[in-house]
Amino acid sequence: MRADAERSRRRILDAACEVFLERGPDAPLDAVVRRAGVGPATLYRRFPDREALVRALVTDLLARLAEAAEQARRDETDPYRALRRFVHAAADLRMGAAIVVLLERLVVDEGLVAVRLDVVTAVEALLRAAQDAGRLRADVGMGDLVLLCVRVSRPLPGALAALDADGTLVHRHLDLALAGLAADPDGPTGRPLGFDEVIAAAGRPGEPGPGGTAPDQAVLDQVAPGQTALGQTASDEVAE
Repeated sequence: MRADAERSRRRILDAACEVFLERGPDAPLDAVVRRAGVGPATLYRRFPDREALVRALVTDLLARLAEAAEQARRDETDPYRALRRFVHAAADLRMGAAIVVLLERLVVDEGLVAVRLDVVTAVEALLRAAQDAGRLRADVGMGDLVLLCVRVSRPLPGALAALDADGTLVHRHLDLALAGLAADPDGPTGRPLGFDEVIAAAGRPGEPGPGGTAPDQAVLDQVAPGQTALGQTASDEVAE
């Protein structure tokens, strides 16, 4: 792909992430076009409908999340600092909140599960290292970490958004929350929340998996390849 085409694709994906996070996965695609600063034809050449855009966005976000975890591991020798670096990088990318929103409307198939496995492997390695070093509570799971990022990184509503216009408040709150996850000399106080539980809850609202967990294959069994609830297509929303 030519460099200019890749830059255009990047602008569309970044704009889609912001729009879907602010307005939900049913946001009109003309809002994505305006935010990206491209024409409708440019969007549809790369993403012919809403499903294609959502799938590309989630795949891109998961890949960047895995890379952020690997980069943190390479750059930091202290395992807790590596985990902290990853969490702040994820917040900057606004991944946690956007992925949970988009997974509600995404077709689940083997390809998506494979990409997700890369993320789980990379992030759980950071968690285990911090816990093995005695720097992180033993009852913290990846699901806890993801939902923490979701809660803290979602845009503040209405006029409150002005409090975090430069994004520094998100990082302050993340540091406050991470301090609460540091190893507690009194020991664990609960059960770690797994990432699969978050995925299962996002994909099947109101239907938790058996025992509160749902392994990858169970997710595939529940949401058959090709099943979709994406609603109207992009062509219904934006005329070229």
